Amino acid sequence: MDLTQLGKGRQARVVGVSKASADDAIAHRLLDLGFVPGEVVTCVALAPWGGDPLLVQVGFTRFALRRSEAARVAVEPAA
Repeated sequence: MDLTQLGKGRQARVVGVSKASADDAIAHRLLDLGFVPGEVVTCVALAPWGGDPLLVQVGFTRFALRRSEAARVAVEPAA
């Protein structure tokens, strides 16, 4: 599943970030921000009616991501 499918208050582990090309700036930025495999991510808040943005937390840092950016982060539910 991807990060957009994670419900509010739910946690998951990052599996990976999909790249559109070898020099994909958005994918590199997501990795730089901490969306690396094995990292725990929490969905803090969702925009109403399925809109942008999503508020997610990685470690102690919160990020507002567009749905198109969040869809690139593959996650698996945390056990």
